[in-house]
Order: sequence, then structure tokens, then C-alpha cells
Amino acid sequence: MMVVVGVAAHDYGDALSKSILFFEGQRSGKLPSTQRITWRKDSALQDGFQIAQVDLVGGYYDAGDNLKFNFPMAFSTTMLAWSVLEFGKFMDSDRQYALEAIRWATDYFLKATSVPGFVYVQVGDPYGDHNCWERPEDMDTPRTPYAVSKNFPGSEVSAELAAALAASSMVFRPVDRDYSARLLKRARMVFEFADQYRGSYNDSLGPWVCPFYCDFSGYEDELIWGAAWLYKATRAPSYWLYVVDNIHNLENSAVKKVNSISYSTGGSFAEFGWDSKHAGINILVSKWVLNGSLNFSPFIPNADKFVCSILPESPTVSVSFSPGGLLFKPGGSNLQHATALSFLLVVYARYLNQANRVINCGNVVAKPSRLVQVARSQVDYILGSNPLNMSYMVGYGNKFPQKIHHRGSSIPSIDQRPDRIDCNGGTQYFLSSNPNPSLLIGAVVGGPDMNDSYSDSRADFAHSEPTTYINAPLVGLLACFKGHPSSLNPL
Repeated sequence: MMVVVGVAAHDYGDALSKSILFFEGQRSGKLPSTQRITWRKDSALQDGFQIAQVDLVGGYYDAGDNLKFNFPMAFSTTMLAWSVLEFGKFMDSDRQYALEAIRWATDYFLKATSVPGFVYVQVGDPYGDHNCWERPEDMDTPRTPYAVSKNFPGSEVSAELAAALAASSMVFRPVDRDYSARLLKRARMVFEFADQYRGSYNDSLGPWVCPFYCDFSGYEDELIWGAAWLYKATRAPSYWLYVVDNIHNLENSAVKKVNSISYSTGGSFAEFGWDSKHAGINILVSKWVLNGSLNFSPFIPNADKFVCSILPESPTVSVSFSPGGLLFKPGGSNLQHATALSFLLVVYARYLNQANRVINCGNVVAKPSRLVQVARSQVDYILGSNPLNMSYMVGYGNKFPQKIHHRGSSIPSIDQRPDRIDCNGGTQYFLSSNPNPSLLIGAVVGGPDMNDSYSDSRADFAHSEPTTYINAPLVGLLACFKGHPSSLNPL
């Protein structure tokens, strides 16, 4: 049954196109002739060659800096792939661009996993990079490659790479079977490496990955997440057995430490993002469990508990909401929570709808349509339905952030200023009160504060910096709502 809620207030199709276009602005490496964000040029063409004699050219800069962190890059790729698998049929002409965005990452991941016994997990010295404000095209900071290995393991980043490769293999299966098979074969190998040599990359590469993308939640969730995606891609029973045998390791309440402050996350079932895959695992596998083919527990109870931790009317809600209705969890770049958790709500609503099932949060009954309603409220807030009437996506709507924390966007492009700008040469642009000269179309920033206010300041990076992992789940949400602009039923 379709529940009509009136005409959509936002152009989800326009927002979808721009949310995918953003990834072209984050590209590292040799740009193709089809590049649409034309103020960006080739960059980091020697990555991997100078020090390790391995080709690590390509991939994405994760945010407003010029570093390649493979842990969040892999998560963003997994989410792009999941977005296409669930909602690709609503993307129309943008579907091809979404596939190109995924392939830009997977081509790089194939390189990063090409040396037997090693998985490259980062390129660039974070301290050197963060001390400079320069365009990626001009970088002169060390492009040090960092790898995990048998003796210095990094199960979380390796398993997330396996998940990204497995999920992407399904995306390419209908259009490029050879490439799909190559991705899946590599996913199996990288997962086996992650599982066989267990350990956190915090321990082996801590001085370089922390505090930027330190793993706070342990690597067990990524191993299960990787196995779940490999099961989805292969239907090999061994991967499902791996999930079942290990899922109970995640049932303990999670305590997280951010900026030296410890806080309870309300249980691991409530967590999802580049660091924690817990809720995503339960939602991903719930489709198979709900159709009766696999064991119900603990996946469905924990998926339901996740939903009950989000819904504002639930007696067990564990997130906060701003006066304007934006979801908040502790930590920076808050819109990553709004997009990732909303994506899970919409996907789970689809599965619940197909199973003709509702959720009980104490005495509150939540129909699938309610999950979609909450997710849509988050997307609409991001697009401008908020107290400031401001879109938090660059280039969408009439009012959006002008001074985002992003090196390339804030400095005149090579087309405008062809002379080289060195490490300190860009500082004047960072400190400038003028809008960024180069528009990073589709970039979604960290977002407003808990009181719905936004200062539009480059220096306020927790709120003004865009990231790939904010945008990636939003791609799926926008595709869903483009396909269902005035309906609560995401079939």
C-alpha cells in the first residue's frame, strides 16, 4: 500500500546527481577526459613509486586534506555499492556515474592489495599534510605509503577492503563480468588475510593512523561485515557460518573514546559508520533472515533495537535531536551519523515491508513507513528544511556553505592561478573571509551544531569539512527518494 504525504519539497534527483559528482572532486591520480569537476587536475601521480616501488596512484582524498586513508575510503565504497544494489534502479542516468565513482576506488584497491602479504592502508604523512594548506595538484609533503602485513596486522582495514571489493563485485556483475570476478577473487584473498593475521592497525600503525582514523570499536565487526558481504556475493555457506559463529562477540555494550572522553554508545547494536559496522551487519543479513531461510537470532532483535534507538518516540531512544529535528551522536562530522543511520532505516524498512512485519519499541509500534519518514526528515533537513533554511550540500538550493574546510576548493584553481602555491602559500586563502573560489558541487559538510546554528567557517572543520563517508550513504537515500518522491513506501 502506498501512503501519500504530498508533493516532495526537494528535488531529490538534482541532489542525487550532485552527491555523486562530489566524488569526482575528491579524485586522486590521473583524471580522465570525462572529468566533470574541471577545476581539479591530476595529482599524486607518483604515489607508491618513490618509496615502495608499487603503483598506488588513484583512489580518493577522504575529506578536505590530501591524504588517502583506505579505512574510510573502503567504507565509503561499500556504501556506494550498497546504494547501487538497493536503489540503483531509481538512479537513471546517474547510475553510470555511481559505477564510475565505485570503480575509481576499486581500481585503486586492486593496486593496494596487489603485493602478496601486504595491504596498503594509507598514502601520505598526516602531520606533514595537515601542516600545509595547498592544492593536491601542488603537494610537496611526504607521500609515505603505509601497509599492514602478517607481522603488523590490520584486520579492520583489510576486512573493510574485502567488504568493499565483494559489494562492488555485485554491482559490476551485470555489466562487466570479468571485472566483477576479479574484484570477488581479490575480496576472498584479502578477507582471508584479515582473518588469518588478526590484529588492529592501531597497534602497528598507530602513530600515523591515530587520531585521524583510529579504530575505536575493535576489528571483530569488520571481519563479520566482510564475511556477510562475501556471503551475499557468493552464497558460500562458510561465510554465513563465520557470521553466525562470531556475531556474539559484538553483543557486549560498546564504550567508545573520542577526544579522551569515554562514553557509552548504548550497545554495539546501535553503531554504524566508518569505524563501527555493528548495526549494518544486522540490517544487511536481516533480508535473508526475514525470509525464513536463516536463523532469526540475534540479528532481527538487534536490528529492531537499533531502530528503537533512533526513533524519537521510542522509550529506548539513545540519539539526540536538535530543536530543528537533526539527529546527533557524539563525535565530529555529525552528518555522517544522519546519513549512515538513515540509510539503514530505509533499507530495513524495505525488508520489513517485504516480510509484512512491524517493530515494537516497548509500547510503541513502528511500521516500515515510520522508518522511512524519519530517514526522509534527515535528508530534507540536510537539503534545507531546517531553521536556517540552509542546504548543507554545496551547490544545492539558494543558500549553502560558502567557506568549506577543503584545500582544493578554497584556493584558486590552476586555471585561475597556474603558478605553484607551496605549503604556506595557501594560508592566506584559509584565513580569507571570502567564499571558496572553486565550488565543490555536491559536497556535504559536517553540519550544524546541536542548536541548529552554522558559522560557515573554514577553521571550524568539525562542522565545515566534507567527507566521502557523509556523502556515500546519502547517495542511496537520494536515489530512494527520487524513486519515491511522495511516498513512505520504498519498494
